[in-house]
Amino acid sequence: MARALPQPRRASLRRLYDPQSGEELDQALVLWFPGPASATGEDLAELHLHGGRAVVAAIETALGNVKGLRPATAGEFTQRALMNGRIDLTQAEGLGELLSAETEAARRAAVHASEGGIRKKVEQWNDRLLNVSASVEAELDHSDEEDVAAVIGSGLSYRRDCIALAEELERALASPSVERLNEGIRIVLAGPPNSGKSSLINAMTGRDVAIVSAIAGTTRDRIEMAVTRRGYSYILTDTAGLATKTDDPIEAIGIERARQALDAADAILWLGDENPDIASDASIILIHARCDEPERDATPDDRTPVSSKTGAGLSVLWEKIEELASRHIPAESAVFFNERQRRLITEWKNRLEAAAQEEDLLLVGEQLRLARSLCDQITGRAGVEAMLGDIFARFCIGK
Repeated sequence: MARALPQPRRASLRRLYDPQSGEELDQALVLWFPGPASATGEDLAELHLHGGRAVVAAIETALGNVKGLRPATAGEFTQRALMNGRIDLTQAEGLGELLSAETEAARRAAVHASEGGIRKKVEQWNDRLLNVSASVEAELDHSDEEDVAAVIGSGLSYRRDCIALAEELERALASPSVERLNEGIRIVLAGPPNSGKSSLINAMTGRDVAIVSAIAGTTRDRIEMAVTRRGYSYILTDTAGLATKTDDPIEAIGIERARQALDAADAILWLGDENPDIASDASIILIHARCDEPERDATPDDRTPVSSKTGAGLSVLWEKIEELASRHIPAESAVFFNERQRRLITEWKNRLEAAAQEEDLLLVGEQLRLARSLCDQITGRAGVEAMLGDIFARFCIGK
């Protein structure tokens, strides 16, 4: 016989029975969350079962026989919370990013987003935008009234406000995307043939990922290895030696791919004794490789001595890499945006810049109106139906 529901939000120990056969299935903790004060905004019950597969399967079968019940689809609870106004779209995306976080930096960013950090930042920007819009609309509607004209004249101009907000959006876009937190910092090992690149990547990863040989030109293609260290993710890339000239067509392809890797690098570990001739915006750490060899015991002042054989200097090298990583991906950054949000913020910035260039106040007002609609798209108040399926398809079942 069915008993009364437990008190809301208080765990109660109950026996669970099959509603058709009456068979006892488990003794479990039951929690009852009446809507709208629940995670989804709807009536919600949680069953905390014993973890055996047979127990879970029996409960699922019994629930499946109850009319009106069905298994939840991927992300359905979060989607219901979004549709019922319990969370906004940035929080839903933050939960999805938390499920896929692979580094400490990604986890922190996802938790911040899921707790409303992105929404709060976007709403701060939107409040400033609304103030500018209100000023422009007031001037359009009441410019002939002396008291309104005096208020407008004593305030900040719309151009200055638009430019200031656009510059703040630009600074936000300068931070890496959420996706980048998991992809990692791209570290490329480069230098002439036989300079010790393959030995160094093996020492840094603790695995024999690259073939090491005294024969110059052993590495013909890029070798990549993912490493996670102290909350940062890295992609280490071993490249073919940058020979000044080669008649080997395979080696030439390897050199070209090495240069492509250098172009995309965030940081370069240069193992050549000569200074690198590389046109790149990446940070460069000059390595004095094979410092354990007697003829190489003198280290130039601008070089970091490293021995792949003895491990000498590896900890110092990692400290320098981590210092670079902290500049590329600040460990305590306030807000990281995903690619969808960054695309909308970029368009928002462009609208503000266009408004600042306009002379006709009607056109200024239209640009600001379009900018406000972009804010609504970021938080999910408008124009999100088409993307919901793609967002929640990445969630686990139910969540």
